[in-house]
Amino acid sequence: MSIKLEHVSYTYMPGTPYEKKALKDVSLEIKKGEFVAVIGHTGSGKSTLVQNLNGLLHPTEGIASLDGINLADKTRDAKMARSRIGMVFQYPEHQLFAETVYEDVAFGPRNQGLDYDAVDARVHEAMKFVGLDFETFAGRSPFSLSGGQMRRVAIAGVVALDPDYLILDEPSAGLDPGSRNAVFAEVMALYKKRGIGIVMVTHSMEDAAQFAKRMLVVYQGRILIDGKPGEVFLKEKRRLLEAGMDIPEVYKLADALRAKGMRLPNDITDAKLLLAEVKKRKGLK
Repeated sequence: MSIKLEHVSYTYMPGTPYEKKALKDVSLEIKKGEFVAVIGHTGSGKSTLVQNLNGLLHPTEGIASLDGINLADKTRDAKMARSRIGMVFQYPEHQLFAETVYEDVAFGPRNQGLDYDAVDARVHEAMKFVGLDFETFAGRSPFSLSGGQMRRVAIAGVVALDPDYLILDEPSAGLDPGSRNAVFAEVMALYKKRGIGIVMVTHSMEDAAQFAKRMLVVYQGRILIDGKPGEVFLKEKRRLLEAGMDIPEVYKLADALRAKGMRLPNDITDAKLLLAEVKKRKGLK
């Protein structure tokens, strides 16, 4: 089971003075169960890339497919395939629309043709999963909530669809540290419990290093680098810098310690792991 892009290019406003080619001959495969971070500076093409992955945009050239089904087709199978790829946008207020949290979360399952009891069960389960108490929040307007709570409602609406893939566009943007940690905890719980594929667009190298198992660096509409975060940060520093990206601080510190003679593993992804390794080497508790 996988999403495939085969020689995909995408052009905005073709044939006009404002024509812009945002993707250029991109080919890649993302399998269910992968956690992929997509990074790149503003205008690199990363948002266009993920919107082609879930069928929100259709390639100008090439094919985007899920399990061999062309996402651009107008068939029932293509519609069902697109519904298996959920997306949470950067700003949840662009995604939320209903009068109550319940109605917002219920919208997707209803569109799938589920009956009342099945929809109700999906809403209860999804709200519980993202930590929103049903009695407290179900009847409230989603627009009366905090930014972190709105992000949870948006995620709940996607969880209620029971997707095989979840695309997150800057999931931590604009959130305070507490809300950010809560959102990532819910995303990781969903990833581990259901084994879905996750594609996360982020500007944060630290988030990419900590959560993703694979990283795509997008530059000028192409995939510049595709690899494991640890390998990318250790072996592709020059190309990352050329693409306007930086190295996470934890990797810089680990490199400095290695230069001083300390033997450290290459898969250190956050400060806690680095501290634990340093203590181990120094014989500290």
